[in-house]
Amino acid sequence: MKQKADRILVGGFVSILFLMSLAFFLMPKERFSELENRTLQATPQLTWDNLISKTFADQAESFVTDHFPFRADWVWTKSTMEQLRLQQENNGIFRGKDGYLFEKFAEPDYAKLQQYVEAVKQFADSHPDASMTFMLAPTSIGMYPERLPWKAPNYSEAKVNDFIADHLKDGLSFMDGFRFLSPHASEQIYYKTDHHWTTLGAYYAYIAYAEKMGWEPMSQEEFQITNVSESFLGSYHTRSQFSGLTPDTIQTYIPKHPVQTEMYIADTDKTFSNLYDDSFLEKKDQYSYFLGGVHALMTLKSPLDPQAVTTEKLLVVKDSYAHSFLPFLTQHVPEIHVIDIRYYNGSISDYMAQNGIKDVLMLFNTATFVDNGEILKIDD
Repeated sequence: MKQKADRILVGGFVSILFLMSLAFFLMPKERFSELENRTLQATPQLTWDNLISKTFADQAESFVTDHFPFRADWVWTKSTMEQLRLQQENNGIFRGKDGYLFEKFAEPDYAKLQQYVEAVKQFADSHPDASMTFMLAPTSIGMYPERLPWKAPNYSEAKVNDFIADHLKDGLSFMDGFRFLSPHASEQIYYKTDHHWTTLGAYYAYIAYAEKMGWEPMSQEEFQITNVSESFLGSYHTRSQFSGLTPDTIQTYIPKHPVQTEMYIADTDKTFSNLYDDSFLEKKDQYSYFLGGVHALMTLKSPLDPQAVTTEKLLVVKDSYAHSFLPFLTQHVPEIHVIDIRYYNGSISDYMAQNGIKDVLMLFNTATFVDNGEILKIDD
């Protein structure tokens, strides 16, 4: 009897493996996961270089993981089981107080961080005639550590910002986001389900930068503030799949006396007359409503009154925190060049020389900066 039960068990297990393998090969492979809001691993290319460097093995493992049959259902099931166990963390996301989700922030590798900072400093030193500013914005976990679950591990983003500020103090102007955001911490300056600051948070960053540049910042009364979405469940929700959350609201600040800005996307060689893409409000990735998402290189040109302009051209080297921030700058700078260093592989120094750029803003959030070695490309 026991042998029969064992055979049934083994046979069932083998059958499941066979069916899952068959499903893996037969099911269509998606390019993008709406659930996880990211591009999935493409079919790995078998070449000698990839094989020797172990790139093929890594990509093959990612390919199987990303295209595992019924992956979305497994992700949802795992999250549901974690919540039934009263777990307050899933996939590196904590469920905090007041409806906030937070991404785990661990102590960075300070040796690598030192390299990143030195790259920025060398870039500034190599352009003594340029005016450079480095703005570093904390994420929500840095601003609201007291809202984390009890005993949730967390390293201070303020310490990281202080370390970077101390090492950049002689090279360029440093703007610590804690300084201009902390006075507004009681306001909705961060999304609760996403890693970005809200448009209000971006507005306060704009005020601080405008004052630093000697511009007259626009008051909130000079904008038509509109809720364009009240159903935004952002990247933190995507990764954690926690249920019972209240969606975030996305706002736009449109000047009551608008300037018609032309947006050119070099990646696709397309030009747009609008800084906002309404189509993303119907998708999972609603934050891409701002500027139409991530692009390696773009330019924003605005027909401003020459008598009112003090900064003719500005280069912004950034991560996605800049997307809701840049529209404010179009009211002051007629020509803004925007580079996302994670995807741009050209020489930034050459680009500045070719376009006659003397003003540079580097804008990153703390979590992205410490965890992204792409900043090392800045001094190429």
